[in-house]
Amino acid sequence: MTARHANGKTLEQVRLLLERADEAPTLLALAEASGLSPSHLQRAFRRRYGMSPAEYHRARRFGQLKSALRQGAAVSDAVYGAGFGSSSRVYEHSDRLLGMTPASYRAGGAGADIRYTTTDTPLGRLLVATTSRGICSVTLGDTDAELEKRLADEFPQASHERVDAGREEWLDAVIARIASELGWSDADAPDLPPLDVAATAFQWRVWNALTRIPSGTTKSYGELAAELGMPKGARAIGNACGNNRLALIVPCHRIVREDGSLGGWRWGVERKRELLASERRDDHRQGQRSAA
Repeated sequence: MTARHANGKTLEQVRLLLERADEAPTLLALAEASGLSPSHLQRAFRRRYGMSPAEYHRARRFGQLKSALRQGAAVSDAVYGAGFGSSSRVYEHSDRLLGMTPASYRAGGAGADIRYTTTDTPLGRLLVATTSRGICSVTLGDTDAELEKRLADEFPQASHERVDAGREEWLDAVIARIASELGWSDADAPDLPPLDVAATAFQWRVWNALTRIPSGTTKSYGELAAELGMPKGARAIGNACGNNRLALIVPCHRIVREDGSLGGWRWGVERKRELLASERRDDHRQGQRSAA
């Protein structure tokens, strides 16, 4: 067995230890169990799985928590069943990993006040929604009715209030930023409001990487995986893209298959085709103006 394969087997053993552990093992304990130094283990694990051992354990626990909450378990039962020693540890990270408190997530967004608006774009209708903490949804569709149903399905127990353009600063800012960055408007792009979305540490890492792909260019799942130090992580990259709820803000349309074909897009492959073509035309025009 080559050293490379032995290292991969060792890392898989570490991952299994994390899967089975009720309490997150210390990095030192994992290093001793694997025969690796703590620093080497930390780097190698992150390269292979896209996150540190501690982040992996926490993300897995939150995955169990979310599953139990969706199935209707009491918050306290779900918290302890997922291996958290106390509810306070959950609430420390719930804003980032659930997008709302566990009780609210379990109840389909109960207690959350969601304000939203829709507007027309060259790609169809665009819906932007916000909670009191930040933007929670940006979606594309054919009709307002379709988009409103999707929002209601995602947050069935939240209150939903439609607001007109000009009455909600965050919603207007997102629409203006999208229009500016995609060349639909000549106005300057305002700062992006805070975000309030459910995501794991790994998903955030992938989404952040997506925002660094220049407009008008694409990368394959495998290329992005390699860039993140995960040469075998193309499928995990695809799953993270599939969980993106922020159309155009997180540009997952710039990810394509290994052979260069477009693949799918949760908001429609034809929209993806049109969007990429539009970005390339815009970049070409900007290049011509710069050359002049």
